[in-house]
Amino acid sequence: MTYPVNETFLSWQGEGVHLGRKAFFIRLQGCPVRCAWCDAASTWHPAHVPRDVRKASAADLAAEAAASRPEFVVLTGGEPCVHDLAALVQALAAQGLPAHLETCGAFPLPAGLAWVTVSPKWAKPPVSEILRAANELKVIVEDPESIGKWEAALGGWTCPVVWLHPEWSRRADPAVLRAITDAVKARGAPFRAGWQVHKPYSADGLDPRSRPPAPLGGDPAKGF
Repeated sequence: MTYPVNETFLSWQGEGVHLGRKAFFIRLQGCPVRCAWCDAASTWHPAHVPRDVRKASAADLAAEAAASRPEFVVLTGGEPCVHDLAALVQALAAQGLPAHLETCGAFPLPAGLAWVTVSPKWAKPPVSEILRAANELKVIVEDPESIGKWEAALGGWTCPVVWLHPEWSRRADPAVLRAITDAVKARGAPFRAGWQVHKPYSADGLDPRSRPPAPLGGDPAKGF
């Protein structure tokens, strides 16, 4: 089998517990979630889907990743779990590379993952067994009420680490930032204030294999 690949690149992890560590990213094509503020719109939006979507085998992707000698490989999308990732995770393991997954948590997980980051999305909420398997949650804070809404929707916080990330188009919104700060100060663990640190560094785009980012609209009427 082959995987539809949006892009691959060497960078460092810009979010979460593994922030700042050397990582190879495999971004797969395709996503049924389609968030209005998606920063990987080229994985799903008709106006931005590339004409030259690469198809690659698990062995080829693992060999490409190994050539960069990363500390781990991040499988992301789109939504990577709409694909059967078992062969890819096994191929990475054969190269001695831990597989880290970024998912919305609504689709089955492959065996053998070293780390699971769940970022819940309203269009496809996570299922309980995947929430239990998550090593960290990344909650996107779109407005000051988002944290409370997600706590109610998820039935509380069972994950040991819950990152509160401002939705990127709202990253300078004082109300959003205040809501995150207040939540961390009021409760402490499991909450941590999050940020996409790789973006101000332009770290991902320094690898010529990465795609230029699609424009962020944050406008549901536009679809992106």
